Amino acid sequence: MRRYRFGRIAALIALGYLVVVAVLGAFALTTDRGDVLWTVVTRDFGMNWFLGPVGEAFTVSRGLALVLILIGALQAWALWQVLRGRARGELTHRGRKVGLLRLALYLGVGYGLLIIVGAPLILALEIYWFWSVTGIVSGFVQLAIVWLFFLVLRDIVSRRLRLFSLVVGSIAYVSGIGQEVAAAFDLGAVAQILTLAEGYGWPAWSVSILIAQARDPRWSAATVRIGVISQVMSVLQPSGFVSFGGTGFPDIITAYTLLGAASVLGLVWSARTAHELANPLPRPAPRQASARSAARWWPLPAVAVVLPLIPAAVNLAYGRYHWIGPRGAIERFVRVDGGSEHALTWLVLDVFVGVGGPALLILAAVLRRTRHLVRFTTPALAIAAAVGFVSAVTATPRSEDFGDFFYEGTQIYPEGLFTQGKDGETFFGISPLWYSAALLASALLLLFLYPAAPTRRVRHRVLPAGLATLVALGFLPVADQARSPVTAAEDCAPREAWRGEPEEPRLTRDQRLVCSLRQGNLIKFAVTTPDTVILARARWLCGIYTRNDPQEVARLRATEGLKRDDLTYPLAEICPSAGAVVKAAAAERDREIQEWQADAQRMCDSSPRHRPLIEPAKAIRMKEPQWTDYGVVETYEPTEDGGDPSEDDLLEQAQDDDLVAALPGHLMILTHSDFDLCVTLETYTRRPPVETEGWDHVAEVGYESPTGEIVLRDELSGTEFPDLSLNGRAGHYRIRVHYDWFRWKGEQEGGQRLLIMAFPGKGDKPITYRKPSSR
Repeated sequence: MRRYRFGRIAALIALGYLVVVAVLGAFALTTDRGDVLWTVVTRDFGMNWFLGPVGEAFTVSRGLALVLILIGALQAWALWQVLRGRARGELTHRGRKVGLLRLALYLGVGYGLLIIVGAPLILALEIYWFWSVTGIVSGFVQLAIVWLFFLVLRDIVSRRLRLFSLVVGSIAYVSGIGQEVAAAFDLGAVAQILTLAEGYGWPAWSVSILIAQARDPRWSAATVRIGVISQVMSVLQPSGFVSFGGTGFPDIITAYTLLGAASVLGLVWSARTAHELANPLPRPAPRQASARSAARWWPLPAVAVVLPLIPAAVNLAYGRYHWIGPRGAIERFVRVDGGSEHALTWLVLDVFVGVGGPALLILAAVLRRTRHLVRFTTPALAIAAAVGFVSAVTATPRSEDFGDFFYEGTQIYPEGLFTQGKDGETFFGISPLWYSAALLASALLLLFLYPAAPTRRVRHRVLPAGLATLVALGFLPVADQARSPVTAAEDCAPREAWRGEPEEPRLTRDQRLVCSLRQGNLIKFAVTTPDTVILARARWLCGIYTRNDPQEVARLRATEGLKRDDLTYPLAEICPSAGAVVKAAAAERDREIQEWQADAQRMCDSSPRHRPLIEPAKAIRMKEPQWTDYGVVETYEPTEDGGDPSEDDLLEQAQDDDLVAALPGHLMILTHSDFDLCVTLETYTRRPPVETEGWDHVAEVGYESPTGEIVLRDELSGTEFPDLSLNGRAGHYRIRVHYDWFRWKGEQEGGQRLLIMAFPGKGDKPITYRKPSSR
C-alpha cells in the first residue's frame, strides 16, 4: 500500500465496499432475500419501477448470490486500482502533453464514477437531462484524449497507426456528441446513424490504442491485458439500459445486467494508463525479430488453404453465400439481442466465412510463417469451428413451418433468399458442420506444420490454473445428463408491457409447442418436466399420428385415454401431417368467410337506394356491409361536466325506444347483432321531410354535439361510420333513424337497412314516426 500515493485511502474504501458486499451476500445466502445485494452490486435502481415500492424484497437464488458476491469482489478490486494513484515517489516530468493526457484520463474516470455513484440521486430527482449534459461533456473529454494520444505516441508507433486512431477516434466521439444532441432534439433517424458510427468507431480506436500501448514501454503488459478484456466485455454487453420486472430473473436479461455490473475494467484501464504515464521509464528490452518457422513441403500447406474453400464452393453452387444464415442460438443472440451494429458485424463475418474468406488468413500464415500470425490464425479457426458446431446443434428444423419464412430480430438477410421448396422445406445452405470440420482440420494442420517453440513453465502460473480448473469442474452437472430449460406456465402467457417498459422476449417454436401441450391438458406433465422431455414425447406422438395404425391408436387410447383427433392442433407445429390437417381446415374456414362476405355484399348491393326528397349537404352510402359485436353503435364526445358515458343509463333509454336515444355528447343506435347491416348516412342544412314508407321503424331524437364530430362506432368490432356533422358544426342537431328488416334468399335469412339523417335543429323531445308491432 505504501508504494502508491493514495494507497491507504484506496485500500480502506475498497475493503469497506468488500465488507458490505460480504455481509449482504451472507444475508442473501441464508435468507434468499437478495434485493439489497442485487441493487448494490448491479446498480439496477430502475428495477423497483416494476417490483413495486423501493425496498420491497424479492428472492435471489444462491447461485445468483454467489455470482453477485464475486462481481462485488471484482468491483472492490477495481476501486483499489482506480483510487490508489500513481506510484509513490517524485513525479517524473514527461512534458505538457503527457500531463494533459493524464488529466483528461482522470476526468474520464471521474465521469464514470460520478454516473455510478449519482445514479440513485438522478433517478430519485428525475433529472434525466443530467445524463445528456454530462454525456456531451464526456464526449469532448474523450475527443481530447484521442488527440492527446496522437501527440503522446509520437516517435513510439508508426504514423499510419496514429493517423488511423486519430480518424476513427474522432469519428466515434464526434458521433457520440452528435447522438446526445440529436436525442435531445428528438431526431431519431439522425441519432440512429450516429449510434452506428460510434458503435464501430470506438472499438476500432480502442484496439489501435491497445496495439500502441503494447509497443510502448511506459505501459505494463497487465494494463494492456486489462484493456483487451474490457473491450471483449463491451462487445458482449448490449447497448442501452437493461432492466426487468417481475419476481423472477429472465436468463438473458440477468446475464446482461450481471455483465454490465462486471464491466468495470474500462475504468481500471483508463486509471492505470494515467497512473503509469507518471512512473519512471523502464529500461527498453532488446527487440527480437519475429521468428519464422521453416517452410514445409507444399502439398500439406496447400491442403490447409484449400479445405475452407470446399464447403464454400458447394454452398455457392446452391446459390447460398452465407456460412450459417438464420440458424442457431449464437446467430439468434447476436441479431435479436445484440443490437443493429452487432447484427451488421455478424453479417460481414457470416459472408466472409461463407465464401471461403478464412483461406486468405491461412494463406497469409503459410506464406509468412511468423509465430504471432500462426498463434492468431489457429485459435481464430478453432473458435469459428466451435461457433459453427454450436449453431448446427442448436438450429431449429424449419420443415414444419408453414407459409413464407420469417425470422425475428434485425432483418439482415435479403428478402426471398430463403424460400420453401416443393417439399415444403426451407434450404439454408449446407450444414455449418462442414465448415467446422474444414476449419478445424486447417487449424490442426497449421499446428502440425508450424509448432510453437517449447516454453518454460512459470511456477506462479500453475496454482491459478489449477484453481481455475477446480472451479470450472465445480460447475459441471453431477448427473450424466445436463438439465434442459423448463418453460413454466407463467412463461406461456407473457406479461403485457406497459408503455416505456422493455418487451418480454417472444416464445420460440419449441416453447410454443411445450405451452400448447401443457395448456391442453391432454398429457399430464409435472411442473419441473424439462422441455426436451416434452418435445421427445411430442415427436413420439407425431409418429403415431402420422402412421395412423389402428392398433397403435387403440393402444394409445386404452393406456393414456388419448384420441388421435385430439392431437391434431397441439402437434401442428412439430408434426407435418397434423399441420397439413390444420392448414386445410384453416383454408376451408377462409373460403367460407369469403363466401359469406361476398353474399353479404350482394345483399347490400341489391337493397333499394334511398332517393332524398330534398338535396342533402352530403350523402354517404357505405359500400361494404357493416356488423356490430353486440348490436350497438354509439358516439362519445367530451362534455363540460366530464361525465362517464358508461354511467348515464342511455342504453336503457335506447332499449325503451328499441332504436335510438341521445344525451348531450352521447348518441346510441340499436341494431341486430346477428345480421349484416347496410348503412346510408345523410346530413342536411335544414329539416328534411319525414319518410316512413318502406321502413319498419322511424324515430327522431335531439342531440347536442359539443365538439362537432358525430362519429358512430362499435369499439369491439372496429365498425366506424363517417362523420354525420355538418362541416364540423358543434351545437344542437336532430338525428332521424330509419330501420328496415328485409328478406334475402328465403324466409330464414335477411339483412338490415339503416338510414341515418342529421340536420341542425333544437329540441330534445324524442319523436317516433313509425313503430313496428314486433321486431
